[in-house]
Amino acid sequence: RGADGGRARRIIALPAFWVGLLYDPGALAAAWDLVKDWSEPERQGLRDAVPREGLAARFRSGTMLDIARKATRISRRGLAARAAKNASGDDETRYLEVVEEVVRTGRSPADEFIASFNGAWRGDIDRVFTDAAF
Repeated sequence: RGADGGRARRIIALPAFWVGLLYDPGALAAAWDLVKDWSEPERQGLRDAVPREGLAARFRSGTMLDIARKATRISRRGLAARAAKNASGDDETRYLEVVEEVVRTGRSPADEFIASFNGAWRGDIDRVFTDAAF
C-alpha cells in the first residue's frame, strides 16, 4: 500500500499530487482533458494491467508511464499556480520530487523493492519492513 506506507517523502507526495490536480481550476481542466474520452473497458483494462505490469502497462499507443508523466506535469503546474509557500519561500511543488523521479526513471517503488528482493535482500521479504520504515 504505497499510499500510506514507505518513506515519509513518498507518503507526502501522494496528497500533493492530488492537490496539484484538483485544487487549481486550470490543472483540473487539464486532468479531465487527459481522461475524459477513456471508455469504461479501457479504464478497467488499466485497473487490471497496472498491478501486474506497473508503469509498462500498455494503453492505446503508449504506456502507463506516458500517462503518469502527463499527470505529473499537470499536477506540478497546479501546485505552482496555488503558490502556497512555506517560511523559506518554497512552494508545494517540492513534494512532487519523488513522483518526478519515478516518471523520469520509469522505476516505481515496486520495481525498487523487487530489485532489492532479488539482490541485496537475497530473497528475504522481511527486509521490506525495515527498509521501507521511517
